Amino acid sequence: MELLEILKIAADNSASDIFIISGAALSYKANGDLVKINECPLTPAVTKEYVYEIYKLGGYKFDIEDLPEKEMDFSISVVGMGRFRANIYKQRGSFAAVLRYVPFTLPEPEQLGIPESVMKLSKLKSGIVLVTGPAGSGKSTTLSCIIEKINEERSGHIITIEDPIEFLHKHKKSIISQREINIDTESYLSALRSALRQSPDVILLGEMRDYETISVAMTAAETGQLVLSTLHTLGAANTIDRIIDVFPTNQQHQIRIQLSMVLNAVISQQLVMSTEGKYTPAFEIMTMNSAIRTLIRDEKTHQIDSVIQSAPGMTTMDNSLLNMYKSGIITADTAVKCAYNSDIMAKRVV
Repeated sequence: MELLEILKIAADNSASDIFIISGAALSYKANGDLVKINECPLTPAVTKEYVYEIYKLGGYKFDIEDLPEKEMDFSISVVGMGRFRANIYKQRGSFAAVLRYVPFTLPEPEQLGIPESVMKLSKLKSGIVLVTGPAGSGKSTTLSCIIEKINEERSGHIITIEDPIEFLHKHKKSIISQREINIDTESYLSALRSALRQSPDVILLGEMRDYETISVAMTAAETGQLVLSTLHTLGAANTIDRIIDVFPTNQQHQIRIQLSMVLNAVISQQLVMSTEGKYTPAFEIMTMNSAIRTLIRDEKTHQIDSVIQSAPGMTTMDNSLLNMYKSGIITADTAVKCAYNSDIMAKRVV
């Protein structure tokens, strides 16, 4: 089967990922389930041929006998189909690939289940907005929707730094510079430092990986840019603690003060199975107020959840799941399984 045929099958079935791995059948993942394209297990020679074709689509000019032995991330575009985020690696001595499917057209936020309170963050002019959650929870899609809304409503310069680029944005009211790690720049840190000299109004940082990158991001937010980024954390309090913990102990007090001033919102999300058999996002929404800023400065982040529960316009993850259960969007079992505090949720859905 030709590679393009595999990609088309996956795109037509709204797949999230495609798996090309020796010893297993060609498969894609749709709504969390693995679907075999055929029953024939792939051989190492066939997977190597597919990997070679993927590299060719990505614009690389390797000979099939000289493919890189290390892992590589890059994106490819297929006309009339969409984009694919490719990860090439080796397992058991043979080449393998996983491709994440990204449609050319960004769906409307309402179709994706992104609430209006999240989309309103596009109106912020400065500070830091974090979208957090496990891998594959839709963080990049949420951020892309916010970026697109800014692009449609405001004039300015938007810089995205991604690894790799997923959604392609057209220049609308804003000018958009999209930079990809290893192709357009060496690293998040070098691209972010450079971005500060490129007259940005909005900076999308694919991931905040280390304290140097976080430090430069906070400086950018302090000097008047809106910085959007992601972390692999669950919950606002955990996110704030994770940021502070990456810094040396002697810097953490100052970082708490700085973070309390520049942080504007933490959105945590996870994908949960709906009663219709499709994944839908559940959100925890924390926007900054004076009480939360004080808790961050005073090292009392464990009390943030209680503020989120009582403050208007905010919601905890468990309350979001409970409301989805009451609305018939998810089952009681799903609410309990996905809750941060499953014991309490089990009592609330009885």
